[in-house]
Amino acid sequence: MNLAKVVGTVVSTQKEQSLEGLKFLILQKVDLDGNDIDGSIVAVDAVSAGVGEMVLYASGSSGRQTEITDKKPCDAVIMAIVDSWEVNYETRYKKGVND
Repeated sequence: MNLAKVVGTVVSTQKEQSLEGLKFLILQKVDLDGNDIDGSIVAVDAVSAGVGEMVLYASGSSGRQTEITDKKPCDAVIMAIVDSWEVNYETRYKKGVND
């Protein structure tokens, strides 16, 4: 699993039939301090996340192991909306405070 911030949406009117009805979001990968790293990724949203929220996502074969992505051509899926995280007993992110 990886941490990321939802920074946008993707709209596609033409897509593989098995992807119909799925919501796609653009994620910016973040480090343990919430700073942007690496690059962005498009992921299927399995938890109704919104722009600005911090999320956990899985990619690769793990991206196809949720109920809505099973047997679908998905490389990444958002599987949790993050409320907070702590590193070495120090809160690094708390929803509503660091947004």
